[in-house]
Amino acid sequence: MKHYLLAGAIGTLAGAVVATQFAGPLVAQETGKNASVYEQLDLFGNVFERVRSDYVEQVDDKKLIEAAINGMLTSLDPHSSFLSAKDYEDMQTQTRGSFGGLGIEVGQEDGLVKVISPIDDTPAAEAGVKAGDFITHVNGESLMGLSLDEAVEKMRGPIGSEIKITILREGEKEPFDLTMTRDTIKLTVVKTRIEGHAVVLRVTTFNDETMDTLKTEMAKAIKEAGGIDKVTGFVLDLRNNPGGLLNQAIEVSDAFLDKGEIVSTRGRKPEESERWNAKPGDLAEGKPMVALINGGSASASEIVTGALQDHRRAIVVGTKSFGKGSVQTVMPVTADSAIRLTTARYYTPSGRSIQALGIQPDIIVQQPTPPKDEEGADENKPKTDSKFLSSEADLRGALNNDAVSDEEKKQIEQEAKEVEATAKLREEDYQLAYAVDILKGLAAMDYSAKAVPEEAKPANTGEASGQGAQSE
Repeated sequence: MKHYLLAGAIGTLAGAVVATQFAGPLVAQETGKNASVYEQLDLFGNVFERVRSDYVEQVDDKKLIEAAINGMLTSLDPHSSFLSAKDYEDMQTQTRGSFGGLGIEVGQEDGLVKVISPIDDTPAAEAGVKAGDFITHVNGESLMGLSLDEAVEKMRGPIGSEIKITILREGEKEPFDLTMTRDTIKLTVVKTRIEGHAVVLRVTTFNDETMDTLKTEMAKAIKEAGGIDKVTGFVLDLRNNPGGLLNQAIEVSDAFLDKGEIVSTRGRKPEESERWNAKPGDLAEGKPMVALINGGSASASEIVTGALQDHRRAIVVGTKSFGKGSVQTVMPVTADSAIRLTTARYYTPSGRSIQALGIQPDIIVQQPTPPKDEEGADENKPKTDSKFLSSEADLRGALNNDAVSDEEKKQIEQEAKEVEATAKLREEDYQLAYAVDILKGLAAMDYSAKAVPEEAKPANTGEASGQGAQSE
């Protein structure tokens, strides 16, 4: 790709030289630019030699040059960087789904290391690290002034070793420490569960395994639910999903869309723009969908959310997403190293860029913060435990309901248990419970519309609503 772009630029310049009368001034201008670049390269060479000869300690030439290259790239934006042989290998390992570490995706903001999202079932998630946290110290050593790569290197270490990180969190008066043990991070890219009659699809990242795993786990969940006809809808949980591979985000979006644009990318040159469209076929078979997002949903997860939202395929619930609307391309520069370079911005089907803006949910639902303790609770507050409550059925000698068969009664009791389970889920995960309730409501509306006999529906007389109405 890089070679093709370079050849195209040379060809364009050659055409201009031959075909137009402005060829001379253009060549002179280009020559002037080249001379300026050569002067700057000479400046770099002079500084490099001065450091090698006069710095207080002997320097490693390779490390010095790599640091200079990385400095050039990181000055462009927070996501461009140089990947040394070790970093390049680590990145390739991560996209395959297994690596060692703490299990957090981080970025940099105002010189501080910011947690984009913790990864499910990892040391960081279990220790209580949250999206939006700032990491200020590692093992008591400040990260201020370090590049992101340098800060990440401080957090790395042998599997099984202990690490203490200092967290600065919004809403907390003072920084606090979290201690955890480094471990092998094996990403479970898709997890499913059944809530009532809704299938919850928890997608934690977008790596090489995401789409294949989604298909497999989704089929299992539908079977467990009793078949697609028994499913009220699907919750696609993308909370704290830091993103990953663009092609996987496109495939996951396509899995729920029958047609239309999924995403487009626009680079520096118009001819480098690309567009991806959905192919026929919907794994959810048209069932209602809710997409769950929060501040830890970034990049590829925002691509999926944006596509489903623009096509009105899913109701988006939660809080505003992270807002990373750029695409990075990994370009090998030697046999064992590469650069990660921002090469394009991506746009949702409606043409909006979410760069630095994020995706706004259709329904904003905050996740309540659980109380830290029960101190100060009102001891005189009435108990609401269900075993102390009574109903008609609890009264001695109450009449039986002769209009309901034993089978119907069992069905009613089962439905009541499902409602209670969803209510209990609110204490565990309020946002997810909200999403499940939306699907239940949509299913109820659909059922009601089908249940009304045709002859019972009001006739369309062409009169305006409310005309001729009387009240008593």
